[in-house]
Amino acid sequence: MKICFITIFPGMMSGPLTSGMLDIAAKKGAADYTVVNLRDFAVDKHGSVDDYPYGGGPGMVMMAPPVVEAVESVRTADEAGEVPVILMSPAGRRFDQSIAIELARHEKIVFVCGRYKGVDERVEELVITDTVSIGDYILSGGELPALVVADAIVRHLPGVIGDERSRDTDSFSEEREFMLDAAYFTRPTEYRGLKVPEILQSGNHAKIDEWRRESALERTKRLRPDLLDDERKGPRQS
Repeated sequence: MKICFITIFPGMMSGPLTSGMLDIAAKKGAADYTVVNLRDFAVDKHGSVDDYPYGGGPGMVMMAPPVVEAVESVRTADEAGEVPVILMSPAGRRFDQSIAIELARHEKIVFVCGRYKGVDERVEELVITDTVSIGDYILSGGELPALVVADAIVRHLPGVIGDERSRDTDSFSEEREFMLDAAYFTRPTEYRGLKVPEILQSGNHAKIDEWRRESALERTKRLRPDLLDDERKGPRQS
């Protein structure tokens, strides 16, 4: 998968893209990253990519020409109907595991990392195919959200995770029916008076599987009861 990031802060991307799962995906040949400096498409010699909003008011708005031309530099005309161009924005659909699985099916994705008050609305009409939010709060820009989404996506690319059974039973996985995962323990068997449940040491895998299903349901009811709403049960369609 080719993943492109369009940003005015390309330096923000170097650390995350060369660490952890994103780095593993690249080293295994499953993902290839391109970081595009939006200022390379500035409208003047000063590197301007933003301007005051029409109608007045505080803040600045990212201009349409630099963003559109930056997208067109990494997405050909032939790819226009195939390659998702995703604007990270609080106005977007709420990102979740089902969207990560959906996006992992593509061969190429372009992320537009907004800044300031937002992006000129014409950008969405001309090149944006999807708008995604990672939550109902405001960050300084779209770089961190784009990296969050990319990390969630590359975990679903073939060969990235050595034991895919581990991924397939994570919280929010289809195996878990998009609930939380079960509680887990490792050595030592007892720590500060707290013991590992005996069933997990029994070697009875059928009983252990049953315990984990019950544990997942209990943790979901206690910590994220919203996930058990009728409309959220079972695999969700994005």
